[in-house]
Amino acid sequence: MVNNPKKAVRIGLLATQVVLLGTGNPNPDPDRQGPALLILVDNRPYLFDFGPGIVRRAAALTRDYGGPLHGFRIEALDLAFLTHLHSDHTAGLPDLLLTPWVMGRNKPLKIYGPVGTARLSLHVYEAYKDDIVYRLEGSEPASENGWKIEAVEFEEGAIHQDSRVQVEAFSVSHGAWPNAFGFKIITSDKVVVLSGDTAPCGSLRRNAAGADILIHEVYSTAGLATKDKVWQEYHRSHHTSTEQLAQIASHCRPGLLVLSHILTWGVSEQDLLDEIRRGYTGEVMVGRDLQVFE
Repeated sequence: MVNNPKKAVRIGLLATQVVLLGTGNPNPDPDRQGPALLILVDNRPYLFDFGPGIVRRAAALTRDYGGPLHGFRIEALDLAFLTHLHSDHTAGLPDLLLTPWVMGRNKPLKIYGPVGTARLSLHVYEAYKDDIVYRLEGSEPASENGWKIEAVEFEEGAIHQDSRVQVEAFSVSHGAWPNAFGFKIITSDKVVVLSGDTAPCGSLRRNAAGADILIHEVYSTAGLATKDKVWQEYHRSHHTSTEQLAQIASHCRPGLLVLSHILTWGVSEQDLLDEIRRGYTGEVMVGRDLQVFE
């Protein structure tokens, strides 16, 4: 349970569950699937990024597979938001498109993403055309619309609002990548900020100020020192170190700081936390796949 003393939770409003589906990065760590965050509001799912393995991670939460979220089903995955087009954030798209359809989704998958999302979606169609046609025209029951993608390409600002949630996108600094974003997700009882992949930047600090939960990418400062010069330069321009994140969190003061998209290079999780805590006194934890915050 995460509480923010600045925000009173009003009786009768819809409760929000924040689920870490994937806390990994491009490295194939078997314990950490690709980046993905699931926000559930009154069991309505909102997915943020869809790295490899996240559909089966989501299935592990459902009643069908012995999970704790009995009101959530895989076929309900029909709305997603994409921070940027790097492969570790998008490689789960064919699975996200097709598996919930096979399980009974009867409406298009709607994806809010940066420029290039529509092209990505079109190529997924082409790659899986034979499978889609066979399911539609063969003897297997299949809905006529569940295989489709509705891609909405966005720029900064409020990009989605309904009766449960408001989603705002803000640009972040991910090296020379032209369209990289973080998200601010506002529900009746929580403000959750997802950094996306980013080096320290002012837009993140502004949007994360006072959030109930800040989910932020990070790399180990000590671990980086073991890499060669080229990789050190790359990560400094594209990502955020533990020392830098401690400064960011000290400025923003979230109710809870959750570390994700974690790069340790052999450093232990405890060492990672110790690096953060040298400069930050607030509540912080290393995110793990399938953690649920209520």
